[in-house]
Amino acid sequence: MDTPIEKMDRPIEKKKGLKKKHIGYIAVGLIILVLVYMAFFTDRTSTYRVEKDKLIIETITSGQFNDYITVPGTVEPISIIFLDAQEGGRVEERLIEEGSMVKKGDIILRLSNPDLYLNILDSEAQLAEKENFLRNTQVTMEQERISIKRELINLKFDIERKERTYQQNAELMKDNLISREEFIRSKEDLDMARSSQELFIERQKADSLFRSVQVETIKANLENMRKNLALVRQRVENLNVRATVDGQLGLLVPEIGQSISRGANMGQINVLTSYKVTAQIDEHYIDRVRTQLTATLDRQGTLYNLVVRRVYPDVRNGTFEIDMVFTDTVPDNIRTGQTYYISLQLGQPKESLLVPIGGFFQETGGQWIFVLDPSESFAVKRNISIGRKNPKYYEVLEGLQPGEKVIISGYESFGKNEKLVFKNSK
Repeated sequence: MDTPIEKMDRPIEKKKGLKKKHIGYIAVGLIILVLVYMAFFTDRTSTYRVEKDKLIIETITSGQFNDYITVPGTVEPISIIFLDAQEGGRVEERLIEEGSMVKKGDIILRLSNPDLYLNILDSEAQLAEKENFLRNTQVTMEQERISIKRELINLKFDIERKERTYQQNAELMKDNLISREEFIRSKEDLDMARSSQELFIERQKADSLFRSVQVETIKANLENMRKNLALVRQRVENLNVRATVDGQLGLLVPEIGQSISRGANMGQINVLTSYKVTAQIDEHYIDRVRTQLTATLDRQGTLYNLVVRRVYPDVRNGTFEIDMVFTDTVPDNIRTGQTYYISLQLGQPKESLLVPIGGFFQETGGQWIFVLDPSESFAVKRNISIGRKNPKYYEVLEGLQPGEKVIISGYESFGKNEKLVFKNSK
């Protein structure tokens, strides 16, 4: 029988195999290894698989960037002359129809206005009355002039008689052959006659000045009345609406029997000595478009040069209008109302990196683009900077290199994925 001390000295055998704590350590180590592998050896970029043949892929090129925009332009006459009614009236006759060629002075419309004819009769009556008054005034003044002249003649002879009497009385007075009273009376009569003559001479001068002023005033009134009558007659002549320039009669509004008010627009004449091209430009370019900018019009493969002549300041419905004129030759058989696409040059050409215009810009705003890997098996998102644009290219400022391939088609279906893997690639 073993004693207690012997039992305590018996060696304890160790169990073989993995213990629970070892399994925990191994699990923790495996998790750490997986995390390290995922962190350093796997691609965590969000990925989207697409079919490559459904994408539009272009190559970045280096070349000359032409800063221009293409806009539709409408051909219009170089000038339009509006036909406004100089006098109101009723349309009696249309002598020329729309679209016809007219010469300066041709009668286009005939109007009637009875009130004008009454004004002419009234003005003629007033003029005749004024002319008759002038004649009567002139006759009266001539009679007064003759009367004053006759009176002056009488005074002259009266002075001569009284002067002889005075001289005779002076001789007789020396010999005391007449009374002193008679001598003094003859002297007073002579002085009285001389004073009357001076008074009539002053009156003659005053009457002459007054008659001159009165006659001139009446003549001026008559002249004004004649001018007024001429104006009224001209108003009657204005009832014949005439072409003011050579050209083509455009829109003609009035119809026979229609009443036209004074100043109303009745139509227009298109001056066809040359043409201009008008275009509507997006308000985005309003600070860059100015007069003297050049443009080209492509007609059946032939380019015609234009220059911006006028920029209208008003912006309507997001656009503003410009007028362009031809600088050298004008296309043959050009017609008002025709539409052509115009290339308007906004700046000087510049060597730049170019990326073709595409739908990607609507999603990215030109801030990033998908660039193909050299293996062309996938594409990744890359930040870029885009400057100006023309109808064919965007100007790349940074982020791309010549020869790189990019996806320029729309990005609507890609979501926020940063990597595109092509389905036909492994």
